[in-house]
Amino acid sequence: MPETSQPLSHPKGLYILFVTEMWERFNYYGMRAVLILFMTKALLFSKVFAANLYGSYTGLIYLTPLLGGYIADRYWGNRRSIIIGGIVMAIGEMILFISASLFHSYPSASLLLFFCGLGCMIAGNGFFKPNISSLVGQLYVEGDKRKDTAYTIFYMGINTGGALGPIICGLMGDTGNPADFKWAFLAGGISMIISVIVQLAFHHRYVTDPGGHVLGLTPEQAPAKLLQPFVIIPGLVLTTFLMIGLLYLDTTVVNYLSYLLLAAVGLIAIIILRDKSLTRTEKQRIKVIFIISFFVIFFWAAFEQAGASLTFFADEQTNRKLNWKIPVWSILLLSVFLMYGLYNLFRKTQKQLSSAADHLLRRTIYGLLFLFLLGIVGVDVYLLMRRENVLLLDEIPPSLFLSLGSIYIVIFAPFFAWLWPRLGKHEPSAPVKMAIGLLLLSLGYLWIVFGVKEISPGTKVSIIWITGMYALHSFGELCLSPIGLSLVNKLSPLKFSSLLMAVWFLATAAANKLAGVLSTLYPDKGKTIIFGGYAIHSAYDFFLLFVIMVGVAAMVLLMVSKRLSAMMVTPKNLSR
Repeated sequence: MPETSQPLSHPKGLYILFVTEMWERFNYYGMRAVLILFMTKALLFSKVFAANLYGSYTGLIYLTPLLGGYIADRYWGNRRSIIIGGIVMAIGEMILFISASLFHSYPSASLLLFFCGLGCMIAGNGFFKPNISSLVGQLYVEGDKRKDTAYTIFYMGINTGGALGPIICGLMGDTGNPADFKWAFLAGGISMIISVIVQLAFHHRYVTDPGGHVLGLTPEQAPAKLLQPFVIIPGLVLTTFLMIGLLYLDTTVVNYLSYLLLAAVGLIAIIILRDKSLTRTEKQRIKVIFIISFFVIFFWAAFEQAGASLTFFADEQTNRKLNWKIPVWSILLLSVFLMYGLYNLFRKTQKQLSSAADHLLRRTIYGLLFLFLLGIVGVDVYLLMRRENVLLLDEIPPSLFLSLGSIYIVIFAPFFAWLWPRLGKHEPSAPVKMAIGLLLLSLGYLWIVFGVKEISPGTKVSIIWITGMYALHSFGELCLSPIGLSLVNKLSPLKFSSLLMAVWFLATAAANKLAGVLSTLYPDKGKTIIFGGYAIHSAYDFFLLFVIMVGVAAMVLLMVSKRLSAMMVTPKNLSR
C-alpha cells in the first residue's frame, strides 16, 4: 500500500487486543508483585530459595510460548490459544488463592497447591502470550509505518495493566498480614476472566486484517480431531502437570533450565532455517532476530531484578514512610476532573461507535465508564462520611514499587511514539534504539549505586533513589521492548510469525532465569558473596555488577548495529 493511502487512525482491533492484554498483564504483574513476599513471609522460604524459585517460574513463563506458538501456528490458531490460555491462568490464580488461604492451617496442602497454581500460570501463559503479540502486526499491511506506533500503543496496554496490577493487588494483599496475600491472587484471577470475556465477545468483529478477514482463526490444514474437547482438555492437563514437574525439578532437584533453554534455541534454529521455502533474505532476517534476542537477555536479566532483589531492597533498605496529610478537598476536586474525563470518553464513544454493528462494544464501554463513575462516587462518599479534613498516607507497601515502571511507561510512551517519526532521516535504526535502551538501564543502576554508596547494612535510604532508577529503566524499556516486538514481527516470515515471536520470549525466559540466579547474590545481613571472583559485600557492590554487565552489552550492540541494519534490508529486486 502506498504511504499516501495509509489512514492516520489505527484499526479498532488494536484496542481490543490492548484491553485483552491489559487485563492479562494486570493479572501477571499483580501476582508477581506479591509473589516473592508471599514466599518469604507466608510460606517462610529462605531468600535464596525464593529468588531461585522466582527465576525458575518467570523463566518457564517465557519459555512455554515456544510450545504455545507452535501449536497455534499449526493446529489451534491464535484466537483459540488466547482464550484457552486465559482460562488456564484464571484457574491458576484461583488455586493460588486457595493456597494462600490454607498456609496457616494446612501448610503441606498449601505448598502443593502453590506449585499447582504456578504450573497453571506457566502453561496458560504459553498459549496466551505469543499469540496476542503476533496478532498486533497482522492488523497492518506490509510496510505500514503505523506498525511501530501500534506496538507502542499496545505496549501502553501492557503497562496500564502492569501499573494497576501491583497497586490493586499490593493494596489488597501486601498489608503486613500474610493472611491477606490471598486477596491479591483473587484480584488477579478476576482480571484474567475479564480478559477472556473481551476476546470471546469482540475478536470476530474487530480483530481483522486490512481486507476484513478475521485474524487468528484455525489453520486450514489443522486436523479436526485435534480440535475436539476430549483431546484439548487432557492435553492441557498433561501440559500443566508437566510444568509443575519442571518447576519443582529445577528448584529442588537439579538446575536444568539453563541447558533446556540452550537446547530450545538450537531446535528452533534447525526447524526454521532448514525450511527450503525460505529465501536467503528471509534467513538473514531471521538471524538478526536471534542476534538481537541474545542482547535482550542482558537487558531483562537486570530489569527483572524488580520482582526479587529490588523488592527486598524496597522492603528492607528503602525509607517508605511518607506521612503525607492529603487534604480531602483536593481529592474531591480531583474526582470532579475525573468525572469530566469520563464524560468526554462517553461522548467520544457515542460518536465513534455510533453504528448498529458496534452496539455491543459501545454498551460494554458505557458499562465500564459507569463502573468507574461508581468507584469515584464511592470514594467521595467514604471520605465525606469520615468527617475528617485530611487523609493520612503513612507508608508505601514494598510491592507497590513494581507499578512505578509501568506508570512511567504509560506517561512517557506517547512521547516516544511521537519522537521516533519526528526524527525523520535522523531516526536511529532498531538495533541502535535497543542499544540506547541498554545504556539507559545501566544508567539507572548507576543512579542507585550513588544512593547506596558507603551506607551500612540495614540503613534505609531515601525513596528518591529507587524511584529515579525505575524512571531510567522505563525509558530504556521504551527504547527496547516495543521496538523489539515490532522488529520481530516485521522480519518474520508469516508461516513462522508466532514461533519467531516465541524466540523473543525465549530470550526473556533465559533472562528471567538469570535474574533469579543473580538475585540470590543480593547481600543479606552483611554476608560476603563471591561471584566469578567478584566480591559482593553490600548493595553498592551488587548494583555495580549490573552497571558493568549491561553497559558492556550496550557498547557491543552499538558497534554491530550497522551490520545488523544491513542484514535487515530487503534487496529491491527481491520480494519477501
